[in-house]
Amino acid sequence: MARNIREAMIQRLEGLEGAGVTHVPKGRKLPDTPPVAQPHSVVPQVGTAEGGCATRESPTDQRAAALAEVEREVSACTRCTELARARTQTVFGVGNPCARLVFCGEAPGADEDRIGQPFVGRAGQLLTDIIVKGMKMRREDVYILNILRCRPPGNRNPLPAEAAACREFLDRQLEIIQPDYICCLGSVAAQNLLDTTESIGRLRGCVHDYRGIPVVCTYHPAYLLRNPSVKRSVWEDIQMLMAEMERKSGRRRAEDGVVPVKD
Repeated sequence: MARNIREAMIQRLEGLEGAGVTHVPKGRKLPDTPPVAQPHSVVPQVGTAEGGCATRESPTDQRAAALAEVEREVSACTRCTELARARTQTVFGVGNPCARLVFCGEAPGADEDRIGQPFVGRAGQLLTDIIVKGMKMRREDVYILNILRCRPPGNRNPLPAEAAACREFLDRQLEIIQPDYICCLGSVAAQNLLDTTESIGRLRGCVHDYRGIPVVCTYHPAYLLRNPSVKRSVWEDIQMLMAEMERKSGRRRAEDGVVPVKD
């Protein structure tokens, strides 16, 4: 009898050892079923699809999704009956959802209405040159939009009622992007964004404010194409904008404890 019990105990211990159990605490009952070792690869990880939690989106993804939702609303908008009836499509905006700099124009033209993106014609190429050649930035690093999201017939200036009807979408876009700076291109953009009647000649040359965001105003690229003599003025405005952006970047580096190395 005692021998049978001893043999049964030895078999149980050998089975536990084979399952990976190296010792049994004193006074604890032996498990009825040896534990089965689980491979690490099947353990769900927090923050993965296997763990039941969605992976945390980046700020860029979050803002892009928020902008896409506003864009869906814009594409279905018929607040301005004349514009909705005449347009080929709405022109929402394009660029980096987390851009430090937003360029704001007045309204889409024929090329923009056809393609669905702002500043894609001759004026758009000139704006690209200003960004790439002048500011040494990439166009895809900034965000470009307009006061209106539909082309006015004959490329006329936006009517006050049209700008007011589209203002909600403009404000929501800027609220989502949260840029550090805005550059208004032309009097229509500057006057509507800043709610002023001042001419672009009086607005340029200084920094304005939109809800705590610094705003620099300059001539529209289309005006520059018609009047090359203002090229120097536009370059002065862009230089002022770059100086403001660099000054803010310097303050950020100082706050982060990063000291720029001088040659």
